[in-house]
Amino acid sequence: MSISESHVKESSMNQERVHNYRETQIKTASKGKLIVMLYDGIVRNLDIAIEAIPEKQLDVANKSILNAQDIISELIVSLNMDAGDFSRNLLNIYSFLNTRLIDANMRKVVEPLNFVRKMVCELREAWVEITKKSQNPELDEMKKGGGIDIAG
Repeated sequence: MSISESHVKESSMNQERVHNYRETQIKTASKGKLIVMLYDGIVRNLDIAIEAIPEKQLDVANKSILNAQDIISELIVSLNMDAGDFSRNLLNIYSFLNTRLIDANMRKVVEPLNFVRKMVCELREAWVEITKKSQNPELDEMKKGGGIDIAG
């Protein structure tokens, strides 16, 4: 086996390990942590798009913005709309953020992406706090009625 073939095989094995690690993280995470992970994915994709637009890498920006929109769509479909105002408010926020992403992608401008990133970071921090307080019996009771249903 050549050095090049060996390097490709090693790289493939490393990618498989990373994939397996991420899959385990997702399968063992609480609902709150899953939501935080989804927000992290939005931020990662927005960072790529924010960097790609000034560099005129519009295909990269487009793909990253679409990935962020896909994650927002996943958050939308996971909402438990029977939970009341909390879910309706999140739906409105997610819809608004999605509209801003569409605008940014159509015009290939960074400003709406920065706005969405800031909002997602604020939502993420709120969910981090909710997740930390999940040992609270009142929050555990709230989760039973659930504002979010990650299982779909």
